[in-house]
Amino acid sequence: MLHGKFILMAGLALLAVSCSDNDTTVDDNDRSHPSTNDTKVIAHRGYWNAPETKGAQNSIASLKAAQDFGAYGAEFDVNMTADDKLVVLHGPSHKGISNVQTAEFEQVRAKTLENGEPTPTLAEYLEQGAKNKGTKLILEIKNHATDARETQVVEAVIDEVESAGMKEQVEYIAFSLHVCKEIVRLDPEAKVAYLNGDLSPAEIKELGITGLDYQKAKMTANPSWLRDARALGITVNVWTINNADDMQWAVNKGVDYITTDYPDQVQAVIDAKNAAIEK
Repeated sequence: MLHGKFILMAGLALLAVSCSDNDTTVDDNDRSHPSTNDTKVIAHRGYWNAPETKGAQNSIASLKAAQDFGAYGAEFDVNMTADDKLVVLHGPSHKGISNVQTAEFEQVRAKTLENGEPTPTLAEYLEQGAKNKGTKLILEIKNHATDARETQVVEAVIDEVESAGMKEQVEYIAFSLHVCKEIVRLDPEAKVAYLNGDLSPAEIKELGITGLDYQKAKMTANPSWLRDARALGITVNVWTINNADDMQWAVNKGVDYITTDYPDQVQAVIDAKNAAIEK
């Protein structure tokens, strides 16, 4: 884990370059808030790098750590088992199971995480999420075998979120365009971002999707997309940003969200940039 001395040194190094990097002077067209940096941190699969989580990704402990840290959001992954149960794990393979989507729930549930937790259900994750409403739940619906199955998963997820009274706290992401379209159809007020990176902001806007959530390489290959997204009211997230230079790039560009395995390091860069702006 990249903690302790590495984090301190990385933070100091980033602080030192934050005012000298030529990219720190960001074109007004690239930013919606030129006086401060409003970039927010999303903990990828929860704050699983926090010492207390023992490396357990997509765990209740990693969600709680993200909440305690004060992250804007905790990202997590949802799959449906063969017997139609919603579980929180990346998949499709999981702890010796080749594909959780073709396995029975009890088989998946029996697999413990690195910290000893059983594989959590979506209901359990939402229950923990409700304990701290300051942290959004960034719910990724994973690709499933067919469009029909994906529709079933979307319906089940939205029903569970609504039953838990969590509509205002949950935001959705997906690689599957079909999943994104189904979320928009079933809950037009939901915030949903597309992950695959093959649609322009204008195309996303046309579909009623509210955000793009792309890798840095997709954004640098299409330099107008950040400006276009801002003009269209489309949010911009970049993932999964773990490299110091990439953190600096994303903060300098003033993207809306950064998804990372190291929330503390990204927050240090944001804080350094804000301090430089306020001088």
